[in-house]
Amino acid sequence: MISPDLTNQFLAIVDPARWLDKKEQLFCYAYDAFVEESMPEAVVFPETTEEVSQILALASAHQLPVTARGAGTSVCGAPIPARHGLVICFSQMDRIIEINTKDRYIIVEPGVVNADLQAALAPDRFFFPPDPGSMNMSTIGGNIAQNAGGPRCLKYGVTLDYILGLEVVLASGKIITFGSKNIKDVTGYKLAALFCGSEGTLGLVTKAILKVVPVPETVKTIMATFKDLDDTATAVTDIIGSGILPAAMELMDQLTLNAIEDKAGLGLDREAAGTLLIEVDGMAEACDKQIRLILEKLHAHHAVHIQEAGTAADRERLWTARRSAYGVFAKLAPDIISEDVTVPVSRVPEMVRRIVQIADRHKLRVGILAHAGDGNMHPMIPADKSNAEEWERVMAVFDEIFRAAADLEGTLSGEHGIGLAKAKYLPLVMDPGTIDFMKTIKQAVDPDGILNPGKFV
Repeated sequence: MISPDLTNQFLAIVDPARWLDKKEQLFCYAYDAFVEESMPEAVVFPETTEEVSQILALASAHQLPVTARGAGTSVCGAPIPARHGLVICFSQMDRIIEINTKDRYIIVEPGVVNADLQAALAPDRFFFPPDPGSMNMSTIGGNIAQNAGGPRCLKYGVTLDYILGLEVVLASGKIITFGSKNIKDVTGYKLAALFCGSEGTLGLVTKAILKVVPVPETVKTIMATFKDLDDTATAVTDIIGSGILPAAMELMDQLTLNAIEDKAGLGLDREAAGTLLIEVDGMAEACDKQIRLILEKLHAHHAVHIQEAGTAADRERLWTARRSAYGVFAKLAPDIISEDVTVPVSRVPEMVRRIVQIADRHKLRVGILAHAGDGNMHPMIPADKSNAEEWERVMAVFDEIFRAAADLEGTLSGEHGIGLAKAKYLPLVMDPGTIDFMKTIKQAVDPDGILNPGKFV
């Protein structure tokens, strides 16, 4: 409970203009892109690490729950303040502190928007590879908290693979730093792996040193359509299994394609049962060779139409279709759940079949959107949460999808995280000893459990 006296103590740390505690103000911070809500008691907008440190020290002294928030684009409920308390919003800590392409690193604050970072790097022909679908809005701090991925993470890896160092404020208010500006650094524990993906349950990131890479010389993008969704999925496993590694390989099913076409009118093939959007990058000769091999595989799996982006505008049109999928799908019903499971690539066709069967059995529409090249599936179901009977079927579908992924030696998340959405399913993919070990770490760095309580640990 934040009393008037405690409020005044917080206002001694930050300017009153950076403190919200009116109900109508707080509602905007009660939810993310998931379907649950929980109101905070107050929201604070720090501008410096020192302010974050003082805020957490005061919160710790009063055992006040604290939940960190970036742009609120999470789709698993991670930044929802499940136990109310204080939300620390990092939108005003948004400075790009240093760009050093010679040594291939950047230093940023957590509130920097992913797309703004890409724009800042573009003149030097460098980029930061993790590219979540929400990159035009999502912040680097949120990307780190969720260990976000994106389409080109098939080739380049997820956020953790690009963290060189972090500045973190612990629950006590203590500021720690680890890592360095060096591309190679194996000194001590790899603590970035501990905090990246921890969803703000261990400490709050206030500064990040990130690795950046040169923009590839050549990019080639093709879209292939299939009459059969199973052919679409088996083409994925054949291409990856043959040793070809595209930068991205995105699968969309017919329901998703038509939802996009209804809203965006991009000329997509409405009759296609499945589509693969494939991109390769690198040296020109290598790209040409990869495209030839991919085309052979696509034809072998009965692709009925293949188009290659001849211009930058063509490429942008194809990617606009893919990146708008979640937004347009959300217009099919009052509510939408976009889930996130990953299976070994060789099991993608079976996972696609199981998702379709499960949804059919429960008489629900399901759209399948997938970073198929790395087995990361995003089944999406539009529904109406106010319809209790329908919503119960939605929950049953996802329950079965999580169990199917575990059954196929997959896991609960490839890039969205756990949050409120999947905490109860952790035992499907983690043994009790592993879960206990995570709780031991949590107890060591946050003994009062004030950081993002009510989540997966």
